[in-house]
Amino acid sequence: MKLGYEFKDKKLLQRALTHSSKSDDNYERLEFLGDSILDFLVGEYFFQNCSDAEGKLTMLRSHYVSENYLSQIFDKLGIEKNVVVGKSYQGKLSKAIKADIVEALIAAIYLDGKQKGLALAREFILKNFDLAGYKNIQDDNYKSKLQELVQGNFKCKMQYITEPSENGFESSFFMDEDKISSACGKSKIEAEQQAAKLAIEKLFLLPKKQD
Repeated sequence: MKLGYEFKDKKLLQRALTHSSKSDDNYERLEFLGDSILDFLVGEYFFQNCSDAEGKLTMLRSHYVSENYLSQIFDKLGIEKNVVVGKSYQGKLSKAIKADIVEALIAAIYLDGKQKGLALAREFILKNFDLAGYKNIQDDNYKSKLQELVQGNFKCKMQYITEPSENGFESSFFMDEDKISSACGKSKIEAEQQAAKLAIEKLFLLPKKQD
């Protein structure tokens, strides 16, 4: 493992690496706590280091706490061999499990550090998450980004209704029964991406960019 942190309480580390298929003493409660700690510390970083508006800060935080990004951190830490699963679990670890374990590790570090726990969790995140590289994030996959943002901030059903139009396709994005945005494109994918982009700008008050 490449955690860069030495646990005083080894049981906390073991718990953070134990799947529910193996034991009732698993990472799930730690993951619940770690999710909140991660949200706070990543939000704190961008509040202190990024002068953009709230909508952009929300997007940045969403990127760094997303399942996809956390699963990459898991792989970077090289901890898969240390994860304990039960015989009932078959196959490779999913992205969701990898992300949950990273959050559980953050909570375990926080608890292990006691009075210094928050500072130690912050140090772990700053060391392993490329927060300083936020300007290099590519946000061209608007559908994926919109999904992360909506799931993180709303409780609703999301859907695209895309139909052929005179010049290609027209797509509308809905949250529950509310139509949030619509856009056209030469292909179905392009129309949905453009609808997602407009929804992000509307929902999170981002300035429109000139294409």
